[in-house]
Amino acid sequence: MKLLTFSLSLFFLTMTAVPTFAEDRSFYSPVIYIDTEKSQILISTSATVFYIEVPESAKPHMEKLPISGLVDFVVEMRGEDKLPLIKTWKVKSGESTCMYFNGKECK
Repeated sequence: MKLLTFSLSLFFLTMTAVPTFAEDRSFYSPVIYIDTEKSQILISTSATVFYIEVPESAKPHMEKLPISGLVDFVVEMRGEDKLPLIKTWKVKSGESTCMYFNGKECK
């Protein structure tokens, strides 16, 4: 848990050092954990582990993502005080009934 806290702190510190507001970024990552209560998905990239936020339109589909499956997430970077927000995803490996989420619906 301390490693997760440290990684999240490092991630947010990096975000504050290089301000990026309303910028879209793509993360190709395995799905580590899905937190349905907080509407967040834990992913990793570049040796960093962090949460991304699930928008209201994707909440009914978030549990369809495969744990350990590789997914290409496009997120909106919303500044230092907010988690990145998912815009779209494409499942690249793993079984899912929602292989592609376009921001509104699953296909």
